[in-house]
Amino acid sequence: MATAVRRRRFLLQTAGFAGATAAGFGLAGCDAGSGATLDLLVASYDESVGASLGDQWDSVIAAFRKKHPDIKVALERVPYNKIDKRLAQRVADGREPDIAQSNIFAPYGEDDLLYTASELFSISTQADFIRSFADAGTVDRELYGFPFLASTPRLFYNKELFRRARVGDAPTSWAELRSAAAALKGIGVKTPYGLQLGPEAAEDEALSWMLAAGGGFTDLVGYDFETQPNIDALAWLRDELVAEDLAGAAPEKLDRTEAYERFLRGDIGMMVAHPVLMGAADQAKLPYAHAAFPARDGGSPAPIGLSDWLMAFKRNGHRKECGAFLDFLYSGQSAAAYGGSQSALPVTYTASDAVREESATRPLWPFIDQLPQARFAPVNMRSWPEVRSAIRRDVGRAVLSGGDPAVVLKSLDDAAAKAEAAEVG
Repeated sequence: MATAVRRRRFLLQTAGFAGATAAGFGLAGCDAGSGATLDLLVASYDESVGASLGDQWDSVIAAFRKKHPDIKVALERVPYNKIDKRLAQRVADGREPDIAQSNIFAPYGEDDLLYTASELFSISTQADFIRSFADAGTVDRELYGFPFLASTPRLFYNKELFRRARVGDAPTSWAELRSAAAALKGIGVKTPYGLQLGPEAAEDEALSWMLAAGGGFTDLVGYDFETQPNIDALAWLRDELVAEDLAGAAPEKLDRTEAYERFLRGDIGMMVAHPVLMGAADQAKLPYAHAAFPARDGGSPAPIGLSDWLMAFKRNGHRKECGAFLDFLYSGQSAAAYGGSQSALPVTYTASDAVREESATRPLWPFIDQLPQARFAPVNMRSWPEVRSAIRRDVGRAVLSGGDPAVVLKSLDDAAAKAEAAEVG
């Protein structure tokens, strides 16, 4: 739990949210006056964190109230590392909020506790969600999880270290990545490639490599870990990076937060990272660049997508009011205001276009260009939290000396089958 708080604190302190003011949000929404009070449950991130939408809900709500004076909003902030548990407890107690932020939405959608997008949004707003993110939020062909605070990573590298190691451009294949890592090791870089298979977010690192090898976590019918592309990806990491001391000590323990900090100190030469790292690197005056993560034999594979999710619960019968608030939040420039900084990317086509029209946001453009191709872990499966825990616990073992990728991946398939059976039961 402490690691999750530390991670969010680091990410938001070092980047910050740009321009999410009440003026920026007062743009869209239809009249839905009823005198009702919306119960809004959201994540908060520590008082020391810099500006972010998570800490600017008061401004958002004030702007919404100007458009809808008959709808009140009661806001409850919960620490990010406790938001999922708090929401689950409120659901168990029969006290669902009207709107909640969480990492988990699939169980509530399957249990018919949530409004669908078609019950809340105008057709134009529904169609405006970037398709890859909307697909990730869909359960049984209905959109229940509305993407929020989205991101997609790229390969970051230290340009000065590359120059000193006489590495030219960013690697465009795994062979080039290994060659660059070897050159970085040759000039004394402690961790040429920062392989983040620690328990904080091992699933993201693993999925990046598996997608780049033509694999992934699922097939058309469900979980499918023990595939040849996945075996090949983990075996390559074991033999070509870890065994050659090109991924530093104990990659199975390296968490994202620690990796970011070590990159900023110049101890890591290259690594998968999110746009939030740019703000920290700029502050540290670190010479860096980023490129698409390379496919095994060259080219750019689908990047992974990450997002928090908003959802609207049925219990209180506030469909109209929930729809007004969410339509306001996601419409036009409102979405660009919270999705156009280094802390998060826009989740609608309209907001993406608006961000791309601003020269000040040019560093974000390559990340935004990746959004439509983003591939997600199966966040729309109710068993995913249990399966994710198994990945974080076990996948790092596959790349260690003596590790057997096939055995580890088989164990993940077994864990997934057990989790699926438990949910059905």
